[in-house]
Amino acid sequence: MQLADLGSSFEHFFNAAAEFFRHLSEVHWTPFGIALLCLLAMQLTRAWAWRHVLRAAYPSKPIPFMPLAAAYLAGAGINAVVPAHAGDVTKVFLVKRQIPESSYPAVTSSFLVQTVFDTSVGVLVLLYAISQGLLPPLPQIPDLPAFEISFWANHPKTLAITTAVLLLAIAAGIFYLAHHVRRFWARVRQGLVILTQPRRYLREVAAWQGVGWVFRFAAFWFFLEAFGIGGSIGNVMLVMSVQAIANIIPFTPGGAGAQQALLVATLTGPSRTAVLSFSVGTQIAMAAWSVVLGFAAILLVFRTTDWRGLMREAQEDSDRSAPDALA
Repeated sequence: MQLADLGSSFEHFFNAAAEFFRHLSEVHWTPFGIALLCLLAMQLTRAWAWRHVLRAAYPSKPIPFMPLAAAYLAGAGINAVVPAHAGDVTKVFLVKRQIPESSYPAVTSSFLVQTVFDTSVGVLVLLYAISQGLLPPLPQIPDLPAFEISFWANHPKTLAITTAVLLLAIAAGIFYLAHHVRRFWARVRQGLVILTQPRRYLREVAAWQGVGWVFRFAAFWFFLEAFGIGGSIGNVMLVMSVQAIANIIPFTPGGAGAQQALLVATLTGPSRTAVLSFSVGTQIAMAAWSVVLGFAAILLVFRTTDWRGLMREAQEDSDRSAPDALA
């Protein structure tokens, strides 16, 4: 039954993709182009916020923005085609290589600083969607034709156990590092130092991440306009909530199938065909745009087209650095 649901998720996605390409001529290209530019602006503002985190961790080191932004775009592009966030490893590797005498624990923890603000805003967006009745009622969620949604909804105990195990593993890892790997923990704290300066964090990191979220909001608004659905606060918040839910623990790339199932069930007004075309078209456009920007950054800034080599070098360098970090 579960395999049939998983197959249904893929089937819904590919059927919707075919529908999107059949209606490609109906896309309004001006708002579509503006949406892509908003996505680029979002990535650049996030890279700028990360630069401030790194400057706090390494105040005496020069951290030029252009190579850092290129690393950020390259990682996002690799994430669009390779699963398990492999692009994040490459992103951290490329940035570490630009900062003399930096360490992987510090650069990695500095990258994770952004999750504080992102998680907070994501929860608020989700709460807004729930409070406004934009998402489907809980009794209907298990019946949606998407494997990852129906699986967790039909197995709440499994979800609770999985979540608890993940939290315990994280807590155990932090406890071990705090008590047995002092040098490693000191480097991790170095990457998080800006969190100990609340005013600076709010001014130089959270504020820029907030601008990034505004660009993200604008991008979805213009995507809705491009596909003839119409931009509105409610529609954009719904789309952002659906994307967050579909990506919690996805069984399919990018939550393919789950996003379509949720949007068809919740986005009222437009036809089912219009909703599917919008959802898949946006998903394809965001992935393709990330790939184009990422590979352009790799070519123009890092002077190579061998993105697999960068990933391999990043993994090897990380493996070599691990024993030193844990010494």
